[in-house]
Amino acid sequence: MTKSIDSIIDGKRLFLIAGPCVIESEDICMTVAEELKSLGEKYRIPVVFKASYSKANRLSGDSFSGKGIDYGLKVLQKIGREFELPLLTDVHETAEVLIAADAVDILQIPAFLCRQTELVRQAAATGRWINIKKGQFLAPEDMDKIAGKAKSGKVMLTERGSSFGYHNLVVDFRSLLIMRKFGYPVIFDTTHSLQLPGGGGHFSSGQPEFIIPFARAAVAVGVDGLYVETHPEPSKALSDAASMLPLKNLEALLVEILKVYQTVEKS
Repeated sequence: MTKSIDSIIDGKRLFLIAGPCVIESEDICMTVAEELKSLGEKYRIPVVFKASYSKANRLSGDSFSGKGIDYGLKVLQKIGREFELPLLTDVHETAEVLIAADAVDILQIPAFLCRQTELVRQAAATGRWINIKKGQFLAPEDMDKIAGKAKSGKVMLTERGSSFGYHNLVVDFRSLLIMRKFGYPVIFDTTHSLQLPGGGGHFSSGQPEFIIPFARAAVAVGVDGLYVETHPEPSKALSDAASMLPLKNLEALLVEILKVYQTVEKS
């Protein structure tokens, strides 16, 4: 782990949280981390590497859910050592919290679990930053109460779209401004916001062609950070293949959002 996470989440500059959905292999994670490190330095944007050691909220039992906490945390720690990037991963049960907290800088509460009171409280009690994803089923106003459970200043809130009928999500960009009023850093998850959950098959679909436009819109409205899942070959990814940004397109995304960010900062 690095010691720079507080200086990244300081409200003074836009930062990026990015990485593959789930840890499929060390090689894929190292490839992504190397590119993130390079782009972060080139464009002077702070970067947090994210990947889940496990995905516990799969719709189908046939879906890939990771290689487990032991393998996953070892990969994350190696990335932290070699690339000096802060690390983020999901926790799904209270029994995982202390184990994961020893390995990463930010503990993430998944959207489907954001109302789990003890999970939030125990994650916050570690002293790590926690990123609470807004449930697809919640209004932005509800997140003030959920963040309050943490009783900690080290809380971020992430918008990832709201359920809109069956198998669809919609983004209400007002939620970014509403949640920022609570005093917590607000992140926009541009890839999960474009999922088409379920859809009658084993896997969720998505609309990745809108990732960059949505990212630009969120930065224009006002966010502290941007959250992007990316993979060298999304079509071959074992999780969220239909909604991740190809790694080769990440630089184009950074160019676009930084143009918007600089314009907003000057206005």
